Amino acid sequence: MSLNSIFQFLVPKDKTFSPLFEQAANKIKLLSETLHEAVNLPANDREKLLKEVEILKSEIEAIVQTTRVELERHFITPFDREDINNLMTAVDEIADHLSDAASRMRLYQIDKVTKPLRKLTEANLEACNQVAQSLLDLKDMKNLKAIAEGCKVILRLERKADKVFDKAVADIFENETNVIEIIKYKEVMDALETATDSCRRVANVLETITVKYA
Repeated sequence: MSLNSIFQFLVPKDKTFSPLFEQAANKIKLLSETLHEAVNLPANDREKLLKEVEILKSEIEAIVQTTRVELERHFITPFDREDINNLMTAVDEIADHLSDAASRMRLYQIDKVTKPLRKLTEANLEACNQVAQSLLDLKDMKNLKAIAEGCKVILRLERKADKVFDKAVADIFENETNVIEIIKYKEVMDALETATDSCRRVANVLETITVKYA
Protein backbone atom coordinates (compact mmCIF):
# COMPACT_ATOMS: atom_id res chain seq x y z
CA MET A 1 0.00 0.00 0.00
CA SER A 2 1.39 3.42 -0.99
CA LEU A 3 1.93 6.24 1.49
CA ASN A 4 -0.88 8.17 -0.19
CA SER A 5 -3.24 5.23 0.30
CA ILE A 6 -2.27 4.87 3.95
CA PHE A 7 -2.74 8.60 4.53
CA GLN A 8 -6.11 8.48 2.78
CA PHE A 9 -7.20 5.59 5.02
CA LEU A 10 -6.35 7.60 8.14
CA VAL A 11 -7.96 10.88 7.02
CA PRO A 12 -11.49 11.49 8.37
CA LYS A 13 -14.34 11.29 5.87
CA ASP A 14 -14.57 14.46 3.83
CA LYS A 15 -17.71 16.46 4.58
CA THR A 16 -16.63 19.72 2.97
CA PHE A 17 -15.25 19.17 -0.52
CA SER A 18 -17.31 16.19 -1.72
CA PRO A 19 -20.55 18.23 -1.50
CA LEU A 20 -18.86 21.00 -3.49
CA PHE A 21 -17.72 18.51 -6.15
CA GLU A 22 -21.29 17.19 -6.29
CA GLN A 23 -22.74 20.68 -6.67
CA ALA A 24 -20.27 21.50 -9.44
CA ALA A 25 -21.06 18.18 -11.16
CA ASN A 26 -24.80 18.81 -11.15
CA LYS A 27 -24.46 22.39 -12.35
CA ILE A 28 -22.03 21.70 -15.23
CA LYS A 29 -24.23 18.84 -16.40
CA LEU A 30 -27.33 21.04 -16.28
CA LEU A 31 -25.53 23.91 -18.03
CA SER A 32 -24.47 21.73 -20.97
CA GLU A 33 -27.96 20.19 -21.19
CA THR A 34 -29.56 23.64 -21.20
CA LEU A 35 -27.31 24.93 -23.97
CA HIS A 36 -27.88 21.84 -26.12
CA GLU A 37 -31.63 22.14 -25.60
CA ALA A 38 -31.47 25.82 -26.55
CA VAL A 39 -29.81 25.25 -29.94
CA ASN A 40 -32.49 22.69 -30.82
CA LEU A 41 -35.29 25.22 -30.33
CA PRO A 42 -36.63 27.84 -32.75
CA ALA A 43 -34.91 31.22 -32.39
CA ASN A 44 -37.91 32.81 -30.64
CA ASP A 45 -37.92 30.13 -27.93
CA ARG A 46 -34.16 30.08 -27.39
CA GLU A 47 -33.59 33.31 -25.44
CA LYS A 48 -34.79 32.11 -22.03
CA LEU A 49 -32.53 29.05 -22.04
CA LEU A 50 -29.51 31.01 -23.21
CA LYS A 51 -30.01 33.36 -20.26
CA GLU A 52 -30.26 30.33 -17.95
CA VAL A 53 -26.85 29.16 -19.21
CA GLU A 54 -25.32 32.44 -18.09
CA ILE A 55 -27.02 32.16 -14.68
CA LEU A 56 -25.70 28.62 -14.22
CA LYS A 57 -22.24 29.84 -15.13
CA SER A 58 -22.41 32.37 -12.28
CA GLU A 59 -23.55 29.64 -9.88
CA ILE A 60 -20.60 27.45 -10.83
CA GLU A 61 -18.27 30.40 -10.36
CA ALA A 62 -19.65 30.81 -6.82
CA ILE A 63 -19.08 27.11 -6.06
CA VAL A 64 -15.48 27.38 -7.26
CA GLN A 65 -14.91 30.46 -5.13
CA THR A 66 -16.35 28.67 -2.09
CA THR A 67 -13.97 25.78 -2.74
CA ARG A 68 -10.99 28.14 -2.72
CA VAL A 69 -12.14 29.66 0.57
CA GLU A 70 -12.48 26.18 2.09
CA LEU A 71 -9.00 25.26 0.87
CA GLU A 72 -7.63 28.17 2.88
CA ARG A 73 -9.61 27.16 5.97
CA HIS A 74 -8.84 23.42 6.02
CA PHE A 75 -5.47 21.87 6.73
CA ILE A 76 -6.65 18.35 5.79
CA THR A 77 -8.12 17.88 2.30
CA PRO A 78 -9.30 14.69 0.51
CA PHE A 79 -6.37 15.00 -1.91
CA ASP A 80 -3.72 17.59 -2.80
CA ARG A 81 -5.09 21.11 -2.46
CA GLU A 82 -3.34 22.15 -5.67
CA ASP A 83 -5.16 19.39 -7.56
CA ILE A 84 -8.48 20.44 -6.02
CA ASN A 85 -7.91 24.03 -7.11
CA ASN A 86 -6.80 23.00 -10.62
CA LEU A 87 -9.77 20.67 -10.98
CA MET A 88 -12.37 23.25 -9.99
CA THR A 89 -10.65 25.94 -12.06
CA ALA A 90 -10.95 23.70 -15.12
CA VAL A 91 -14.65 23.10 -14.41
CA ASP A 92 -15.10 26.86 -14.11
CA GLU A 93 -13.39 27.30 -17.48
CA ILE A 94 -15.83 24.87 -19.12
CA ALA A 95 -18.72 26.93 -17.77
CA ASP A 96 -17.05 30.16 -18.94
CA HIS A 97 -16.66 28.95 -22.52
CA LEU A 98 -20.15 27.46 -22.78
CA SER A 99 -21.55 30.68 -21.37
CA ASP A 100 -19.48 32.63 -23.91
CA ALA A 101 -21.09 30.58 -26.69
CA ALA A 102 -24.55 31.33 -25.31
CA SER A 103 -23.90 35.04 -24.90
CA ARG A 104 -22.44 35.32 -28.41
CA MET A 105 -25.52 33.64 -29.85
CA ARG A 106 -27.65 36.25 -28.12
CA LEU A 107 -25.37 39.18 -28.95
CA TYR A 108 -25.01 38.27 -32.62
CA GLN A 109 -28.71 37.36 -32.90
CA ILE A 110 -28.00 34.04 -34.55
CA ASP A 111 -31.31 32.72 -35.87
CA LYS A 112 -30.26 29.68 -37.87
CA VAL A 113 -28.36 27.05 -35.89
CA THR A 114 -26.28 24.89 -38.21
CA LYS A 115 -25.91 21.13 -37.88
CA PRO A 116 -22.17 21.36 -36.99
CA LEU A 117 -22.98 23.85 -34.22
CA ARG A 118 -25.53 21.40 -32.81
CA LYS A 119 -22.95 18.63 -33.01
CA LEU A 120 -20.50 20.75 -31.01
CA THR A 121 -23.06 21.35 -28.25
CA GLU A 122 -23.78 17.62 -28.29
CA ALA A 123 -20.09 16.82 -27.91
CA ASN A 124 -19.92 19.22 -24.97
CA LEU A 125 -23.03 17.65 -23.46
CA GLU A 126 -21.44 14.19 -23.61
CA ALA A 127 -18.10 15.42 -22.26
CA CYS A 128 -19.74 17.41 -19.44
CA ASN A 129 -21.85 14.41 -18.45
CA GLN A 130 -18.64 12.41 -18.07
CA VAL A 131 -16.93 15.26 -16.21
CA ALA A 132 -19.89 15.34 -13.83
CA GLN A 133 -19.78 11.58 -13.25
CA SER A 134 -16.03 11.68 -12.60
CA LEU A 135 -16.50 14.48 -10.04
CA LEU A 136 -19.08 12.33 -8.27
CA ASP A 137 -16.69 9.35 -8.39
CA LEU A 138 -14.17 11.37 -6.34
CA LYS A 139 -16.28 10.76 -3.22
CA ASP A 140 -14.15 8.89 -0.66
CA MET A 141 -11.60 8.21 -3.45
CA LYS A 142 -12.99 4.71 -3.91
CA ASN A 143 -13.67 4.80 -7.66
CA LEU A 144 -10.24 5.53 -9.09
CA LYS A 145 -10.62 2.92 -11.85
CA ALA A 146 -13.94 4.46 -12.93
CA ILE A 147 -12.33 7.92 -12.93
CA ALA A 148 -9.45 6.68 -15.08
CA GLU A 149 -11.89 5.16 -17.58
CA GLY A 150 -13.91 8.38 -17.55
CA CYS A 151 -10.80 10.34 -18.46
CA LYS A 152 -10.38 8.20 -21.58
CA VAL A 153 -13.96 8.96 -22.57
CA ILE A 154 -13.46 12.71 -22.09
CA LEU A 155 -10.29 12.70 -24.20
CA ARG A 156 -12.05 10.74 -26.96
CA LEU A 157 -14.94 13.22 -26.98
CA GLU A 158 -12.52 16.16 -27.09
CA ARG A 159 -10.86 14.68 -30.18
CA LYS A 160 -14.30 14.15 -31.70
CA ALA A 161 -15.17 17.81 -31.08
CA ASP A 162 -11.91 18.91 -32.75
CA LYS A 163 -12.88 17.01 -35.92
CA VAL A 164 -16.40 18.45 -35.90
CA PHE A 165 -14.98 21.95 -35.42
CA ASP A 166 -12.47 21.63 -38.27
CA LYS A 167 -15.16 20.35 -40.65
CA ALA A 168 -17.60 23.03 -39.55
CA VAL A 169 -15.11 25.82 -40.20
CA ALA A 170 -14.31 24.39 -43.62
CA ASP A 171 -18.02 24.20 -44.45
CA ILE A 172 -18.60 27.81 -43.41
CA PHE A 173 -15.84 29.15 -45.64
CA GLU A 174 -17.03 26.97 -48.51
CA ASN A 175 -20.77 27.67 -48.33
CA GLU A 176 -21.19 31.08 -46.65
CA THR A 177 -20.49 34.21 -48.68
CA ASN A 178 -21.43 36.80 -46.07
CA VAL A 179 -18.25 37.69 -44.17
CA ILE A 180 -20.16 38.98 -41.15
CA GLU A 181 -22.09 35.71 -40.87
CA ILE A 182 -18.83 33.76 -41.11
CA ILE A 183 -17.39 35.75 -38.21
CA LYS A 184 -20.53 35.24 -36.10
CA TYR A 185 -20.64 31.48 -36.48
CA LYS A 186 -16.88 31.12 -36.10
CA GLU A 187 -16.98 33.03 -32.78
CA VAL A 188 -19.67 30.76 -31.36
CA MET A 189 -17.97 27.58 -32.52
CA ASP A 190 -14.61 28.77 -31.17
CA ALA A 191 -16.16 29.05 -27.70
CA LEU A 192 -17.73 25.59 -27.96
CA GLU A 193 -14.51 23.97 -29.15
CA THR A 194 -12.54 25.66 -26.36
CA ALA A 195 -15.05 24.30 -23.84
CA THR A 196 -14.12 20.75 -24.86
CA ASP A 197 -10.46 21.69 -24.42
CA SER A 198 -11.31 22.61 -20.81
CA CYS A 199 -13.01 19.23 -20.42
CA ARG A 200 -9.70 17.71 -21.47
CA ARG A 201 -7.97 19.77 -18.79
CA VAL A 202 -10.35 18.30 -16.21
CA ALA A 203 -9.37 14.83 -17.45
CA ASN A 204 -5.68 15.70 -17.14
CA VAL A 205 -6.11 16.79 -13.50
CA LEU A 206 -8.16 13.67 -12.73
CA GLU A 207 -5.47 11.45 -14.26
CA THR A 208 -2.89 13.12 -11.99
CA ILE A 209 -5.08 12.37 -8.98
CA THR A 210 -5.59 8.71 -9.91
CA VAL A 211 -1.84 8.21 -10.36
CA LYS A 212 -1.08 9.74 -6.95
CA TYR A 213 -3.65 7.67 -5.09
CA ALA A 214 -3.51 4.40 -7.01
